[in-house]
Amino acid sequence: MRDPVLTPAELSQALNGLEGTGWAHQDDQLVRTTKCQGFAGALAYVNAVGALAEAADHHPDIDIRWNTVTLALTTHDSGGITRRDVELATEIAALRDGHSTDK
Repeated sequence: MRDPVLTPAELSQALNGLEGTGWAHQDDQLVRTTKCQGFAGALAYVNAVGALAEAADHHPDIDIRWNTVTLALTTHDSGGITRRDVELATEIAALRDGHSTDK
């Protein structure tokens, strides 16, 4: 069964809960760009995100550009942002892996 897409009111509430974490609503996705300490730091950050994603069985789109990692969360089979995206975004925002320079 597909997860329901958040209503505009639910999405607004979720975005309020993510305020200050770097997550933004963009084109039916939650998007976050993180600066890391070099390419190795970016890879370590992505590995930490990957561990959370595997545990949640929900995977972000990931773009790595040297020391910059952009993550995009959406529930593709539901066609938009669901509670699963918000939950994973919250967990990712809580990462304190020592590689990010924007926390």
